[in-house]
Amino acid sequence: MPRILVVDDDPELLTNVSELLVEEGFEAISASNGADAVALAKARAPDLVVCDIAMPQMDGYQVLSALRGHPSTTLLPFIFLSARAERNEVRAGMNLGADDYVTKPFQLSELLDAIRARLHRVSSRSAQAHAAIQASGALASPGPEQAVAPAGVVLLDASMRDIYRQLEQVAHSQLNVLVLGETGSGKEVLARALHDLSPRRAAPFLPLNCAALNEQLLEAELFGHEKGAFTGAAQARPGLFETAHGGTVFLDEVGELPLSIQTKLLRVLEDRKILRVGGRAPREVDVRFVAATNRNLKQAIADRCFREDLFYRLNGMSFTLPPLRARRSEIRPLCQVFATRACIEHGRPPGVVLSESALSRLERHSWPGNVRELKNVIERAVVLCRGSELGPEHLPPDIATPAVEPSAPPWPEPSDAGSAAPDPSVDPAARLRQEMAELERERVLKALEESGGNQSLAAERLGMSRRSLVYRLSAFGLTRSRKRS
Repeated sequence: MPRILVVDDDPELLTNVSELLVEEGFEAISASNGADAVALAKARAPDLVVCDIAMPQMDGYQVLSALRGHPSTTLLPFIFLSARAERNEVRAGMNLGADDYVTKPFQLSELLDAIRARLHRVSSRSAQAHAAIQASGALASPGPEQAVAPAGVVLLDASMRDIYRQLEQVAHSQLNVLVLGETGSGKEVLARALHDLSPRRAAPFLPLNCAALNEQLLEAELFGHEKGAFTGAAQARPGLFETAHGGTVFLDEVGELPLSIQTKLLRVLEDRKILRVGGRAPREVDVRFVAATNRNLKQAIADRCFREDLFYRLNGMSFTLPPLRARRSEIRPLCQVFATRACIEHGRPPGVVLSESALSRLERHSWPGNVRELKNVIERAVVLCRGSELGPEHLPPDIATPAVEPSAPPWPEPSDAGSAAPDPSVDPAARLRQEMAELERERVLKALEESGGNQSLAAERLGMSRRSLVYRLSAFGLTRSRKRS
């Protein structure tokens, strides 16, 4: 079911459009103001946004600008609704990146036609990109040693093949799954693969970023609400758990859940029933839970900010994804996949290739943002490149002119000046974890310095929530920096 986010401060219009979309086979999520709309777009990953322009506090133009400025929503199809069809208003919306425009009052069939046309265009573009990727040979043909890879997923690293082999076995069970790994390492890709390999594949796969919503909005999204349960609840609405009945719910950044929501989630895992906000009668749900986090949940349990009983309920089976710097054999084919996809999305022929000098720099980079960072770097390079070859000049300065020499290790050694040479008796995996922790510590300090000590800005630079940043500061034994005056 395509997921449509409808945004309007008119409760009647919001209800009518949402009900129509559900009747037509879409999943509808709604917001009555711009701030909630931006949060929901980042948390629920809709396939398209329908948004009013004239709203108090945050109008439709500001909503569009916020979404176009965030990596996860920059290409999200966007249709404006407006009571006026003045040329300058239309031009302003299109200049900001809107895809279409429907003037109020409108026939619901007119809006449906606009939504379907835009989704069809996105679907065609996706199919074209997939065909181009297959034709480019960027994806290795499955061999006897290779696990089954979902469409568009590169599986060349031995540890990743082992993970996906285990995934095939676990997919047919009813076990809840916990996916661990750094930000951007592919946790949602693995969760979707698990769903597609499972008997639940015909039912919905519904993701939610737990860190993107405030507590009230998060509870309403998970459990649904009855009419009048709170201000703005103009109609009863099922939550994520009900909508995903028979399918899979993916809870990303589960370590960021408030304790009150953790308690209610535990009850759902135990009883397989939910209670809507403002409701009295429990409703049965049949969902499989896949949770993901980049936090150390055992440390979070020790710090009393994550429930131990919830951890064991979610951890029926766990997978730990290695960071991209630990599976460098996949960088080259991933670059070609992302370059081909970016060409299609930006209306270019899919023949752009990367030069060997650019690839050598990409393969040496430490990739603190992992696969997500690599995707953004390649998309940026495609936009900047006018020819058919991406060179070092199209890469960000810190990658195009690396600070380390080519012969240096791909990530920094621990910076403790008094440390001795590595002890060969120490477990190499433990030493690698130590080195990775030191790298992350330096990255956190650099982000804080560049943000003038502002933790919110630093967290945004690092691609994590402020709560995750504070947790890391504590784990690294760092003083919590204050914003400079």
